[in-house]
Amino acid sequence: MTHRITVGLDGKPESTAAARWAGREAELRGASLDLVHAEEWLENPPLPVTTTEERRRWATEVLRKTSKAVRLDHPSLEITTRRVSGLPDLALASAAKDSDMLVLGTRGLGSVAGFLVGSVGTNAIAATERPVVLVRSADREGNPPDGGRDRGPVVAGVDVQHPCDGLLAFALEEASHRGCPLIVINGWSPPPIMSYSPVLEPGINEEIQHGITTALDGMLAPWREKFPTVSIDARATIGRPAAQILDAAREAALVVVGRRIRRTPVGPHIGPITHAVMHHATSPVAVVAHD
Repeated sequence: MTHRITVGLDGKPESTAAARWAGREAELRGASLDLVHAEEWLENPPLPVTTTEERRRWATEVLRKTSKAVRLDHPSLEITTRRVSGLPDLALASAAKDSDMLVLGTRGLGSVAGFLVGSVGTNAIAATERPVVLVRSADREGNPPDGGRDRGPVVAGVDVQHPCDGLLAFALEEASHRGCPLIVINGWSPPPIMSYSPVLEPGINEEIQHGITTALDGMLAPWREKFPTVSIDARATIGRPAAQILDAAREAALVVVGRRIRRTPVGPHIGPITHAVMHHATSPVAVVAHD
């Protein structure tokens, strides 16, 4: 099977950071790298581009420079470049349909405000069933947020009440490629009615947590057998799930969250937990679609 990672480029430092992060990921996976520029990606490109030909030359130069930057770090990596046309989110989702993942850049807004995931990124996530990884730039030079953090664990958020096989498979493969542990988080909050029964809360909390821990261990048991070399740290924690995932992911190399595939007339949906994590995590975030 041929492995490939697709990166969406728009000429900004964030997309350069995404490409450089994807270069290392491709090397870990033994995959090729496909750099893609969607012709209608930018409404206001960073340079004054007035004609179709000028836009094409500009896009070609973006692809060339980014390919060169990645190749400096990974000289043996197979890298291809191409332009695609159409609505940017759908064009990128289509470009990545046979890839291991689609990698996109996001813009940092500071430690309090979090990160900005634009409409193209959000819509591309909803438009594809391939994993989508969001990467922010560590600086204005397009450097990815790696360094010491890149040696951290992989953190995955799960829901024990629903199957998470696709998410767990992706997270464990990532941990195996990186030779790092996997932290699996199931955050939960006590039922609101418990706040009216303070005397009963400690015992009820313990009972609920024991049940969730047992379910989490059962969910992970077959995966421990499939990936015996990966250390799995399972945590059933009290608190809002998104906050628990973000807290565990402070020094993570990668955060993995899920998006449940919903084949209904209403259309695709990104849940509130995944939405919060992808906007506020300081690490790269992988959004994995699963049943």
